[in-house]
Amino acid sequence: MSAPSRAVVVLLAGVLLAGCGAAASAPTASTASPAPVSVSDAVPVSTAVPVPAPAAPPAPRARHVVVLDPGHNGGNARDRAAVNAPVPDGRGGTKPCNTTGTQTDAGYPEHAFNWDLALRVRDALTAKGVTVVMTRDDDTGVGPCVDVRGAAGEQADADAVVSLHADGSAPGNRGFHVAYSDPPLNAAQSGPAHQLSADLRDALRAGGFAVSDYVGTDGLSPRRDLAGLNLSTRPAALVECANMRNAAEAALVGSPAGRARYAAAIAAGVEAFLNR
Repeated sequence: MSAPSRAVVVLLAGVLLAGCGAAASAPTASTASPAPVSVSDAVPVSTAVPVPAPAAPPAPRARHVVVLDPGHNGGNARDRAAVNAPVPDGRGGTKPCNTTGTQTDAGYPEHAFNWDLALRVRDALTAKGVTVVMTRDDDTGVGPCVDVRGAAGEQADADAVVSLHADGSAPGNRGFHVAYSDPPLNAAQSGPAHQLSADLRDALRAGGFAVSDYVGTDGLSPRRDLAGLNLSTRPAALVECANMRNAAEAALVGSPAGRARYAAAIAAGVEAFLNR
């Protein structure tokens, strides 16, 4: 290579080396140091434990509703045509609208016992916060018919229906029994009505009353002929508190103290069912 040519090569090499040095000294995006962050620019991080929002209070429990059905009525005897009129019995047949009921040998009528007892049970349940609906408003009217009584539980959206009665049998018979519709005609009758009846039976027995020695078994009596029970779509039971023709039981149902005892036991049985 001639001297002029070597001079050109040396000059080019110097230019390239100068360029490489400049490129090496220029920072790249991947190697550049991050810009300093001031304290005021930093996102604050809380170290406090978050406090959960208070839970909403539970919705108040709806009041229980119970229908009390004091059997018969004080005016039934004066309007035989009305109380003898046929109404559906719930099993494809008919029954009389209502009856006059029985009485003690001393003349104390069943309808009056049923009414007084219902008022006492109503007051006991109301004191516990239960809403009570009565199938009749007094002890002087006529009816209502048994089919109307049977529909009362559905109309009131009731949790339970309890029909209150006393029996009229041979003087030697004694004790209470609780009836329910059988064979059952709907879901309320197939199980809940049995439980209601058993709770009432247990409470009456715990209250010192003897189970019937002439009707049913162990204080329970399945019945297919009681229209008020057959037509009920809510748990329903009928309590025959005593035999009014038995002298000892007639004295019990005829006294305020005796009726108070029956009422306390029946209210306790209803409460036991409602609290299940």
